[in-house]
Amino acid sequence: MTPQSDTRTPVTTVYRVTGMSCGHCEGAVSGELSRIPGVTSTEAVAASGEVTVVSDGPLAEDTVRAAVDEAGFELTGTA
Repeated sequence: MTPQSDTRTPVTTVYRVTGMSCGHCEGAVSGELSRIPGVTSTEAVAASGEVTVVSDGPLAEDTVRAAVDEAGFELTGTA
């Protein structure tokens, strides 16, 4: 019996978030999103209002929306 390797392909999604204006905002959004199970990396950019999320699989939009809301911002969709 041979061990199976994990062959899942990471999913990269870019979300639009309103209200971010500084590095602290970026950190707050990234911090909340990184707590979602399956998220492997996040990068928020206040200047563009975009957050790039890499995860093990597709994420439910309501889960992402709740995390962004918890950080004090608004998810407006995907880029």
